[in-house]
Amino acid sequence: MATPSRALRFDLDTLVLDPDTATPIYRQLQDQLRRAILDGLLRPGERVPSTRRLAGTLGIGRITVAAAYEQLAAEGYLAAAVGSGTRVSQILPERLLNAPRPRPAAVPVADRRSGLSARGKTIATYARWPNLDGGRPPRPFRPHLPALDAFPRDVWERLTTRRQRRLPRDLMHRDDPLGYRPLREAIAGYLGASRGVRCTPDEVVVTAGAQQGIDLIARLLLDPGDAVWLEEPGYLPAKPVFEMAGVEVVPVPVDADGLDVAAGQRLRPKARLAYVTPSCQWPLGVTMTLSRRLELLAWADRVGGWVLEDDYAGEFRYAGRPLPALQGLDRNGRVVYMGTFSKVLFPALRLGYLVVPADLTPAFLAARWLTDRHSPPLIQAVLADFIDGGHFSRHLRRMRTLYAERQAVVVAAAKAELAGAIDLSPADVGMHLVARLVDSAEESVMDAAVAAGIESHALSGYKATPGPDSRRILGYAAYPPKAARQAMKAWGRALQEGQ
Repeated sequence: MATPSRALRFDLDTLVLDPDTATPIYRQLQDQLRRAILDGLLRPGERVPSTRRLAGTLGIGRITVAAAYEQLAAEGYLAAAVGSGTRVSQILPERLLNAPRPRPAAVPVADRRSGLSARGKTIATYARWPNLDGGRPPRPFRPHLPALDAFPRDVWERLTTRRQRRLPRDLMHRDDPLGYRPLREAIAGYLGASRGVRCTPDEVVVTAGAQQGIDLIARLLLDPGDAVWLEEPGYLPAKPVFEMAGVEVVPVPVDADGLDVAAGQRLRPKARLAYVTPSCQWPLGVTMTLSRRLELLAWADRVGGWVLEDDYAGEFRYAGRPLPALQGLDRNGRVVYMGTFSKVLFPALRLGYLVVPADLTPAFLAARWLTDRHSPPLIQAVLADFIDGGHFSRHLRRMRTLYAERQAVVVAAAKAELAGAIDLSPADVGMHLVARLVDSAEESVMDAAVAAGIESHALSGYKATPGPDSRRILGYAAYPPKAARQAMKAWGRALQEGQ
């Protein structure tokens, strides 16, 4: 029997939350509140219910309400102030207020949506994901972002200017769908020297970031009805890509040693692919042990399956050298290695790569040509020059030192300002930390985060299976020490004043 929808009558509107839909509850809540604000049912300056009151009335978790409020505050619809609660912003996002009101549709919206394919309807449910935020400026401690303030822009601009003057004529009208050859050579050289990846330039496929890499894998290596192991918690944006290919996504738990291969074999022993982040597991940050890596490769060999190795933040290890990639242990061509420059250089670059077995490259070439032909040649050429000139290696060395310092600042500031409320320990690898909220302080800590304008991601948002989880993901790489200390101090002050 379906769980009944929950409804609450405000003086302004009715909120209806349906737990049986694919849309998460927090996103349903923020969408309806946003609509009420835009329709004038919630007016500028008007106070919205506290997270405690709204959660109690709706029968949902307080962290769920706080996550919805936090997103609306980041978009400019709500403003939180210590002592006066959370209110509708006095000045709403101008582009929405000034947009012309659409005329009433002759055909009901629901009927127009029915014109979407089944896959289109699935895609549409992800239109309100937090990452689809129009590029709003980051605030501490949003994860995923590198230190843009420390990127060598002068070097990049100089290389770009030089390349524009001498771009080969043939690159002005076409490029190899696998990628600009000198860039593939540079990537192969870097991966062999620094990540222990065994490959030639002919096995490198340049992509428009990791997400396109996942899409190519789903198209070329999986059939409808196949099963894919996905880390739980893990990189959840991969889930809809696999599902749109008609693939069953099987959440497999992660423990201190990485993906639990034995659990995966109990759940779906003959899965077609395992998607893993062994160097720095997203989001827990653990490193897959050697025994687990060998166990995973043995499983892939036995069932004829594939392993997609996403080398997320593997370059940033602060205790010893970065660990070699899982692909370097593979002797039977069962691993596809994936990386991206968006996390190590800057997000707007949108260049990544796959390393695939040589006999598969013709299929990847054809798939890339049929979808978007190739990535822009100029930016590929500039990146090749950046790597070949030694700038990339120098930048990585600087960032390892810088990120270790920034991580230490965040850990120390959290200990000083939020002692007894959150448990935050340093990590040996990656660009983020996982904070555990102390049970007795969980609600007040989240209220204080909203009031202080703190951004973080709920770890529960990266689980395919729903369930309570008070842990939060705090990024530190993008925030200079002064900004990190000020943000943590504001968080601590809001927590004290709210108690």
